[in-house]
Parts: sequence; C-alpha cells; structure tokens
Amino acid sequence: MMMLKKIPLFAILALAGCAAVGPDYQGPTDSKIDISAAQGGFSEAKSEQALPKNWWQLYHEPALNQLVEQAFTANTDLRQAAANLARTRALLGEAQSLQSPNISMNLAPGYGRPSAAAKGLPKALDDDYSYDTGVSVAYQFDLVGKISRGIEASQADSEAAKAAYDLVRVSVAGETTRAFADICSSGRQLQVAEQSVSLQKQSLSLDEKLFKAGRGTSLDVVRSRGLLAQLQAALPPLQAQRRIAMYRLAVLTGHVPEAIESVLPAPVLQCNTTPQLSSTIPSGKGSDLLRRRPDIRQAERSLAAATARIGVVTADLYPSISLGLSAGSTGPLDQFGDSNTMRWGIGPLISWTIPNTGATRARIAAATAGADGALAKFDATVLTALREVESALTVYARELDRNAALISAHNASTEAARQAQQLYKSGKTNYLTVLDANRSLASASSALASSNAALTSNQIAVFMALGGGWEE
Repeated sequence: MMMLKKIPLFAILALAGCAAVGPDYQGPTDSKIDISAAQGGFSEAKSEQALPKNWWQLYHEPALNQLVEQAFTANTDLRQAAANLARTRALLGEAQSLQSPNISMNLAPGYGRPSAAAKGLPKALDDDYSYDTGVSVAYQFDLVGKISRGIEASQADSEAAKAAYDLVRVSVAGETTRAFADICSSGRQLQVAEQSVSLQKQSLSLDEKLFKAGRGTSLDVVRSRGLLAQLQAALPPLQAQRRIAMYRLAVLTGHVPEAIESVLPAPVLQCNTTPQLSSTIPSGKGSDLLRRRPDIRQAERSLAAATARIGVVTADLYPSISLGLSAGSTGPLDQFGDSNTMRWGIGPLISWTIPNTGATRARIAAATAGADGALAKFDATVLTALREVESALTVYARELDRNAALISAHNASTEAARQAQQLYKSGKTNYLTVLDANRSLASASSALASSNAALTSNQIAVFMALGGGWEE
C-alpha cells in the first residue's frame, strides 16, 4: 500500500529530470567569424601588438586622462546604459526565482454570526470570534525545461546589456578624446592663422612705407590689404570650431555647455598643440578584435537569447506539473490550536492546456526565424567590425602619406618666402613675388595644421574601431 502511494511522487521526480526541449546553444555555427581571413592581421596595420585598455593614455596628456575618467563617471549615455543593465539583471533574478518554491501565508480573523439554517440548526447561533490561518507551498517542476530556458534567455539578455554598456564606454572614451583633440587642433590652426595674419600685417606696413618712399606702388598696397582681409576671414570659423568642441566636451563630462569656463581645466582651454602618438598604433589581429569589440559580444549574446527562447515556446506543447502542500487552522478563536481545527493537504497539480498545434508551432517557427535573424545580425556585425578597422587604418595610412608631403611643402614654402622677402628688400624682385610666396606659405601652414588635426582624428577612429576602452 505504501509503495502505491510513493509511485506517483517518484514518477513526478522522474519527469522533473527530463531534458529541456529546444536547441542547445553551442555558439554561432557556419558564421563569418570562423573564416580564417577574419582571424589574421589587418592589411594596413603597422604593429600587431595588443591594444592597451586605456589607449587614450598613449597621448601622454594628463588633462585628457582626467576628462575621460570624468566622462565615465558622469556621462548621461553611460548612466542610461547602466540603468538598462540593472533592469536586465533584475529580470534575470525574476526568472531564477521560478526555480524556488512559492510560499504564501494567510491570516483572517473575524467576528460574526454564522447561519444556523445553513447548518440545519433550529435556533440562531451566538455571535463569536473566528479565525482562518494557513500556509501553502507550491513548487513547479521544470518538466521540459521551460524555466531553465527562460533563465538561459534572461542570462544572455543581461550579458548583452553588459556588452551594450561596454559599447557606450568605447564611444564615450573615443568622443571625449576626439573633443579634446578638436579643441587642441583648432587651437593650433587658429594659432597658425593668427601668425599668418600677423605676418601679413607686417608686410602691409612695409608696403605702405615703401609706397610713401616712392619705392612701391599703390597696387602693392591694395594687394597686401586684400590678402590680409582674406587671412582674417579664416579666423571666425576656427574660433567657432574650437568653441563647439568645448561644448561637446562639457556635455560628454556631464556639464551644461555654458559652464565650460568653470568646468574645463585651464590646460584644455588654452591647448594649442595637436596631440600625436609617439609610436605606431598597436592594432593587434582580427582574432583580438572579435574577442574585444562589445558590439560583437552583444550580437552573440542576443543570438544565445533568441536560441533559448525557442525552447521556451516549445515547452508550451507539454503539460506543467507542480507539487502543492498546505496546512492551516480554521475555527472559533477560543479553540485556536486545537487538533480539531487543523487541516493539511499535499498533492500534485497537472495543468495542460491542450495546445492548438498550429498556433504553437507557428510561434516556434517565429522564434526559430528570430534566431536565424540574430545569426545574420551577428555575421553582419563581424563583417562591419572588420570593415571599419580596415577602413580606419587605410584612411590613417593615407593621411600619414599626405602629412609627410605637406611637411615637405611647408618647409619649401617657408624657404621660398624667406628668399622672396630678401630679394624684394634688395630690389631684385617685385612685390608680386613676395605676395605669392607669403600666400603659398600661409596655405601650406594651414594645410599642415589641418592634416595634423586629421591625423589625430583618424587615430581616434582607429582606436574606436578596434573596440578598446570598455575594460574597467
């Protein structure tokens, strides 16, 4: 007799050990990440050394290091990403709680008169105090793995949210460094432009003196004034560019734009030297990139979550079993705790909504298609990451070539302007030659300063494409 009573419980426990339905996630299969070309070096890379975690420190700018740390603390995009991460972790906790028994308690004291007629008594009953109290425990067996698949999906969602948070860190580090570099680069360009204006003012003063002395012409003076006005016209755009970069930096570090004078350090406000690396960019290999980029990790975790949800939907084809236990006491208050007021019960609850096979299998097909789409997105993310790095390295390499040519051009223009000025002072050439030489020098100086700014911007683009800066 005892064996017959135990068999249903053993059967329930055996069913609880059944394997989870749905596919087991094994990582991306037949993916672009497995291609050997994706694992090797980059075509324009000069160094395969690993990218350092805090790559902005390669510029050796203490003010920049401080600004990046401020941005990590106060940036609003990071705060939003952190809140989303906290939300997904809370949802994971909710999913995990389904593995634990559900315990509920009740206590209902009362005062009143029960119906005598309902109990078949001829006389009215006395008013009395009564109570009803109890506790119940319910445990749902994970028969086909619906709960475990739900936890698996929630875990992957939480890890995807962490990757999204890391991706924002990469962006914040890069954009903060870019804003700082733009302030310094525009400061340098503004300095070059102001030097050109100062040089042209000196030339204009000399022309006016020569004209008054009868050694020059009014045409020389007019041309000199025109060049001065042209050079002065280049100043306002550079001033605006510098101011806008300061506004960007203020917002990135969690401040209102109007407060730049009080929140940005003096070395930043006064910076006029374009930051440059003292060595080649350590780009690593494709295999390093695929492990490091947060967006690739986010896409992979989203694929894992989509795969787990196939099992969650598939579980709807099967019944659910839970085991319940309840105990309590009900009766008059003066009999509280008496044995005749006690009650208890234990038993399984099997619930199974006979599925509409067509609708359920349609949901399974939809979940499977969602996983296929997540795999396609993962492949696209991998290919995009490789393209972004190759493109950024190519643009940077070509700008290095351009910069070298501009340095040569600037050196030649400087020498030409010096010689033209000497020849003009000695009366061996006309002022048109000097004017052309100064114009060429101003153009070469501006082009070189612009190229130096582009080099730094391209370096930052490479670092961001490589996905560095999220490691805490």
